Amino acid sequence: MSNPDAKTSLTGIRLVAFDVDGVFTDGRFYLSNDGVESKAFNTQDGYGIRQLLEAGIEVAVISGRSSAAVEQRMAELDVRHVIQGCKDKIGAFAKLTSTLGISDAECIYVGDDTPDLPLLRKVGYAVAVANAVKAVREHCHYTTHAAGGHGAVREICDLVLAAAGDTD
Repeated sequence: MSNPDAKTSLTGIRLVAFDVDGVFTDGRFYLSNDGVESKAFNTQDGYGIRQLLEAGIEVAVISGRSSAAVEQRMAELDVRHVIQGCKDKIGAFAKLTSTLGISDAECIYVGDDTPDLPLLRKVGYAVAVANAVKAVREHCHYTTHAAGGHGAVREICDLVLAAAGDTD
């Protein structure tokens, strides 16, 4: 279902929400013998997030896992809507959109694995990263060229900004 002309379908987007592991990262995390977790984030993805925020587009992360690294990185990027350890992504998303006064049709969700499917089915525009599992890629309106952790987030940011007429 991937749409080669995503730009025309992305007008009017007010919220871009992302899973974290496999989207902002390549899906790996490092766990030391002391239990300290670390992740690698792409700096170009971070710039894209800042550009969305500067354009007045809300950004959220909704993740089933909890990580101090994610909390810190999102704080650095000024992402206000960080939902971690989330067992009910649909409920968390519904609460967020209600609070913001944004309809599902005005939202994008970016995911990579089957736990993301319910939310991908709910939003107006569903996006899979290149490394997403087949079931996710088949469901989404668009699949990125870049893999998670390797520029996929920036690719989506650039598409949304281009559709909004706010290109750098």
